[in-house]
Amino acid sequence: MAVCDMCGNDYARSFTITRDDRSRTYDSLECAITDWAPACGNCGCRVLGHGVEVEDAVFCCQHCADAAGRGRSPHGIRPRS
Repeated sequence: MAVCDMCGNDYARSFTITRDDRSRTYDSLECAITDWAPACGNCGCRVLGHGVEVEDAVFCCQHCADAAGRGRSPHGIRPRS
């Protein structure tokens, strides 16, 4: 059994994710997602799909990118107001 790095639960079916030089152990996808998935730059939800990337920010959807003033126009990135 291994202890989850996020919640501390000792679970027989835990798993480890390794990326580059970072390795962490989890007891559930919920804990792994909370630790690894980026947060939307507008609403803060975890981005589990492709999302929308504008410059250095990640958004869960186009609506959130627009709401943050970072949406895209048909001709590229709309400048901030």
